[in-house]
Amino acid sequence: MKTFSATPADIDKKWILIDAEGVVLGRLASIVAMRLRGKHKPSFTPHMDMGDNVIVINADKVQMTGKKREEHFYWHTGHPGGIKSRTKQQILEGAHPERVVYQAVKRMLPGNRLSRQQMTNLRIYAGTEHPHEAQAPEVLDVKSMNKKNTRS
Repeated sequence: MKTFSATPADIDKKWILIDAEGVVLGRLASIVAMRLRGKHKPSFTPHMDMGDNVIVINADKVQMTGKKREEHFYWHTGHPGGIKSRTKQQILEGAHPERVVYQAVKRMLPGNRLSRQQMTNLRIYAGTEHPHEAQAPEVLDVKSMNKKNTRS
């Protein structure tokens, strides 16, 4: 029997809606990354964009364990002495709290061209509203998958 290798005609993308309220960040990011790559499908092919379109709502209400809210995100401006940092708490309270979830998912994917393409299938919103109702996304309940996925 030959190994199955998917072609663009074989790919079937669905729309998935995930509510991040009360869900632990790392567990959420790992589930989203798996869905974006398409590893949950039996027809998974590593070199094809097989994953679903994922919508994450309530990204500002994501939970973290331990003292992870005090951990820093670092970046460099490109100028001498241009190292900058913000804590996850500062980012969640700021203007773009969805960036914490975005970075967590991005860092769980391989660093190649295909992963950058797959990240375009991810939409993250801080509130409950999203403009993708017309796609009729199916709800994926991450909270009920495992009791460790939530924090109070």
